[in-house]
Amino acid sequence: MIVLGLLLIVLAGAAVIAVSWDETAASTATASFTVFDRTFQFTQLEFFFAGVATGAVFLLGLAMLLAGMRRSAVHRKRLRDSRLEARDRVARLEEEKRELERKLETAPAPAVDRDRDGIDDRNEDTGPHPRVDVPRQGNDQLVAGRHQRTMDGR
Repeated sequence: MIVLGLLLIVLAGAAVIAVSWDETAASTATASFTVFDRTFQFTQLEFFFAGVATGAVFLLGLAMLLAGMRRSAVHRKRLRDSRLEARDRVARLEEEKRELERKLETAPAPAVDRDRDGIDDRNEDTGPHPRVDVPRQGNDQLVAGRHQRTMDGR
């Protein structure tokens, strides 16, 4: 929108400059202009309405320019606010992390009692445990996800 507004403003300015350089336009009853090898002849009333149209094009371009700038400013403000919000959220999380680290350093380590014998497992002597052998069952074997049939047909 900004570029289109600037283009309309430049177009209106070029029309005003083209008319002001023509010395015969104000002195005679009709004025003629050549644009892209076409000659236009205007009476003074038509010349006035062409000036009004040029002013309207200028105002339209100015309105489009300002609307585009306003929209860009709103977009930048939203972007800046979201960045600040993300930065604040990260700062809060980092502060929470530091607080939890401080608590972890000062708090005693929790007891680990997996076997529920009332003694912390970290303080127990954990020597080698005896191996527990499970008797093998001949008819309960899995092969590739299916039960394998045994010799007796089960």
